[in-house]
Amino acid sequence: MQPESIVYGCIRDWPGDSMECRMRRAVNRKVLDSLPQGEAWPFIGREMFSRCEQAGAGLYQSQVIHFGASYQAIEYEWSLWVEQFENLLRRLYWASAVVHLETELNGCHTFRWDSERGYHAPHEGDLRVRCAWEREGGLRN
Repeated sequence: MQPESIVYGCIRDWPGDSMECRMRRAVNRKVLDSLPQGEAWPFIGREMFSRCEQAGAGLYQSQVIHFGASYQAIEYEWSLWVEQFENLLRRLYWASAVVHLETELNGCHTFRWDSERGYHAPHEGDLRVRCAWEREGGLRN
């Protein structure tokens, strides 16, 4: 049996006036709903994402888009996964994102994207981010 990798995390929006927030959430929903589903997605797919839509029901000021999936040894293709994730980030409104990668052989890693200005909008083109990664642990029993 091949080693399993678990990837999970969240993409955070930023607070603002209600009309602006609704517009950002609508754009983000459209982008996430356009992702491939079923067998069509090798790394990033619609089924792995979820978010709260209604104020008071898991949504206070900032919307959190959460995601997670299990893969067969994704660390060997991690650069491709990150490339697809960053392509998704380019199309979304967000303030920060975090991805946790748990591997059986190489321990746990945390990757963080923080926008330089505190937010990213899709029409801005290139990502302006700082990406840092942290590594925990080693061989798991």
